[in-house]
Amino acid sequence: MPVEDLRKSPMMSHILDALENGEDIGHYGRFTFAVIARHFVDNDELVKLMTQDKDADEEEIRALVQQVEEKNYSPPKRDKILDYQKQQDFDICPNPDDPDACNPYQELDFPDEVFESIQEYREEKAN
Repeated sequence: MPVEDLRKSPMMSHILDALENGEDIGHYGRFTFAVIARHFVDNDELVKLMTQDKDADEEEIRALVQQVEEKNYSPPKRDKILDYQKQQDFDICPNPDDPDACNPYQELDFPDEVFESIQEYREEKAN
């Protein structure tokens, strides 16, 4: 799935625009972007996009992408994104007052395996 699919999400479009402008999207912005975007672009494209951040070097980005892939993190929910945002200067969610904004599960079409992974985690946690 190409980058254009990420632009269906106003939040991801906001982050992509910031990256294209060379802005520092912060640690949690990079993490959030990586966890979501990895389902839409391959790792090399993800690294290329993220190294536009003026405050991150390629080695750091590659390590983050590898960690996200190895840990198979699920995309964060809106409330987690807002928690992350409080811990840095860059606004991950450009419109936090809108209760429908910044919910990647509503804004994007994730592959089925994302939902299967979440369900497996919940089942394991219940046991």
